[in-house]
Amino acid sequence: MARADRPAVTSAPSDGPPIAESARRAVEALWRIESTRIVGALTRYTGDFALAEDVAQEALAEALVSWSRDGTPASPVGWLLATARRRAIDGYRRKAALEERYASLAGRLAEGEFSSGVGSTAREPDEELLWDPDRVDDDVLALVFTACHPVLAPEARVALTLRVVGGLTSEEIARAFLVPVPTVQARITRAKKTLAAARVPFELPPAEERQSRLGGVLSVLYVIFTEGSTATAGEDLQRPDLAYEAVRLARTLTAVLPGEPEVHGLLALCELTAARFPARTGPDGEAVLLEDQDRRLWDRSAIRRGRAALDRASAVGRGLGPYGLQAAIAACHARAASVAETDWDRIVLLYEALGRVAPSPIVDLNRAVAVAMAGGPAPALLIVDELAATGRLSGSHLLPTVRGELLARLGRTAEARQELELAARLCRNARERSVLLRKAAGLG
Repeated sequence: MARADRPAVTSAPSDGPPIAESARRAVEALWRIESTRIVGALTRYTGDFALAEDVAQEALAEALVSWSRDGTPASPVGWLLATARRRAIDGYRRKAALEERYASLAGRLAEGEFSSGVGSTAREPDEELLWDPDRVDDDVLALVFTACHPVLAPEARVALTLRVVGGLTSEEIARAFLVPVPTVQARITRAKKTLAAARVPFELPPAEERQSRLGGVLSVLYVIFTEGSTATAGEDLQRPDLAYEAVRLARTLTAVLPGEPEVHGLLALCELTAARFPARTGPDGEAVLLEDQDRRLWDRSAIRRGRAALDRASAVGRGLGPYGLQAAIAACHARAASVAETDWDRIVLLYEALGRVAPSPIVDLNRAVAVAMAGGPAPALLIVDELAATGRLSGSHLLPTVRGELLARLGRTAEARQELELAARLCRNARERSVLLRKAAGLG
């Protein structure tokens, strides 16, 4: 089948009518808001994950031309669902091997006819089956769990989640992760084939499996958010669109899994971290360090939402998990009027707890930073040197960055400059690298 990414078209083919800008905006807005639910409903209807996404995209391409010519229909979602369903039926009709499935779909069509014309208020019988309000949340959750299925490689899960659940185009995903568009498209295609070969059903995992697979889902959303929060490479410090997409998906997950504390913990972490975005870069996009940020620019609404989500995580769980603990650390920063007034002793305790439930070298490094703020650079340097001896962060710019800062505070200027210059060489983000070089030069 022909493929079409989320439309960014301003003109039709030379043999067709021009595509109105208003129609293009309507299609793009609808897809951004409703893509997850549309694809979820179509997957439930067809029983075929890849086919559902394909026919949804084909319906979008048709909407660009049709809505430009005839205007936006009274029920845009119903129009897209009906068009996509017809495309699915046409596909089955062309495939003799699926004749039995087509007969089943055709039998459902025989229940009534539907007009998708502009201004029509008639509801197609199958639209109700597709867009059942009682099933929408289950469809969304099933879509998330399918895209993050453990049979897929981690990078494939991220690409497929952003593409199908987030509604991003292949170009947007490629730009976000600085990989070629064909690489993203290959990952998505391979992921769909893997799901089909493994015969992964489109359904919510059984209760006994849901908990074990939820960690993978949360991990994918966390990777998406952290890449948007601080890009690993490129010219921009942040990719807010990517981060906010992860926030949106986390909110969706809390709506359909309200009893899972770590879902609320992840949402709290994302909201509280994203609240600082407006102050993290200057007018020219340069990075602004935490101690230099104008906290009046922090998004207070996001902070309130983050605190509320953290409260829910505490209320429904038996103690905070890894995401909840990170959110609690972010909440300490959100409450403080300045770096000096931050409760660093509490942050140290939270990092110690995080290190016990989810040990990692990054957690140890962040704990060292908190120890330095609470008790001085000397004990923090011992932690960093022990971490360096393990070699677990070799190749990362983060460890020499922290070590350079600590050495500078201890007056060991020449060593500090060497560490910061090393960090700059290892850093792939231009904005972060600029800060490191500026600090190193300042020590000269």
